[in-house]
Amino acid sequence: MTPLLQTQGLGKVYPVRGGVFQTRRGDVRALDGVSLSLNAGESLGLVGESGSGKTTLARVLAGFLAPSAGQVFWEGRPQNDFSRSEWAGRVQMVFQDPSASLNPKLSVGTLLEEALGRRVGRGRAGSLVEGALAEVGLPSDARFYYPHQFSGGQKQRVAIARALAVGPKLLIADEPVSALDLSVQAQILNLLADLRERWQLSLILISHDLTVVRQMTDQILILERGRSVEAGGTETVLTRPSSPATKTLLDAVPSLLR
Repeated sequence: MTPLLQTQGLGKVYPVRGGVFQTRRGDVRALDGVSLSLNAGESLGLVGESGSGKTTLARVLAGFLAPSAGQVFWEGRPQNDFSRSEWAGRVQMVFQDPSASLNPKLSVGTLLEEALGRRVGRGRAGSLVEGALAEVGLPSDARFYYPHQFSGGQKQRVAIARALAVGPKLLIADEPVSALDLSVQAQILNLLADLRERWQLSLILISHDLTVVRQMTDQILILERGRSVEAGGTETVLTRPSSPATKTLLDAVPSLLR
């Protein structure tokens, strides 16, 4: 079976510049030869310490960053074969801080309509916006309000609705609850789990919380300094880790995780 999403030897290098003329002084290798495979309907947890390359990898997969090396494939086709709009119709990303990802000057309805772009006519766009809001538990009149009028949890629901509006097959969630109150985190995680089942979505979840990763994902990929150091079934990796990096991460959580 051809994977839904696959990467081969993915690399990302950022130049380091300095001095008056900002000359290139070296490189920072954010990703180094990362390969992964995700089948339709599967969920993958991306885990690693700060600076391990998780968010860079997610942004490359979502099409926001171009890789410096390697390739991303969608059902066997290279990412470069798709236009930006075509890729966005397949892969959507939900960011850590909804306040930063939502334009405060636009109403919720306009935010969702902008995500739809030219994919549908104006008449159908309205019904898709209402449908997306309903999917995340927000009333239809939420489209008339602005981001600052919502709580943190509601803003994240808006961000998820915006991602869903285009009908993606893969949702990438980058620490989707870490900026939220504890009382709201479980609600958003439950929403993601429900949406994954109802929409038959594939999910890539970035989280520093291994308990959440264990609960939400089938597969796991451990990153360290831009490299994949361990991958496999989530339960297997977390109960029988082989990489020192994985063991270090597990040492930081309660022993009941094992």
